[in-house]
Amino acid sequence: MNDTATIQTRKHRTNQLLQRKEMVFDVLHPGKAAVPKTGVQGKLAKMYKTTPGVTFVFGFRTYFGGGKKTDFDMIYVFLDFSKKNELNYRLARHDLYEKKKTSRKQQKEHKNRRKKISRTAKAHVGTGKKLKQGRVCDDFFFSKCANFS
Repeated sequence: MNDTATIQTRKHRTNQLLQRKEMVFDVLHPGKAAVPKTGVQGKLAKMYKTTPGVTFVFGFRTYFGGGKKTDFDMIYVFLDFSKKNELNYRLARHDLYEKKKTSRKQQKEHKNRRKKISRTAKAHVGTGKKLKQGRVCDDFFFSKCANFS
């Protein structure tokens, strides 16, 4: 990271339930181009004596005129806590999560199967659970359901 860029933390708090430190910080880089996220992560990890792998920075907001941007940061105590509590897309940015790849045809078949089923039963379409035969609606919403068998 540029040596001319400085980081000032504010609104610092420790979240004991989620085992992390949360803070808002400002990156000051007057007269220079934007500072990359990896550089900011490394500098924050060095400041708080952790590794960049448990430091999650997001929500960059640049100010008009340049030279300053604000960001939000979460530093976890252990990597296990970050895998448990952090959102999957942020974990994917750290190469800690990989989304299951399905083909386009499978996605369309799944969508069309869901269209044939009513209400909350749609959640069970792809799970492999057996649905009651011939039922169009849920007993929770209607006492008498239409039976088409």
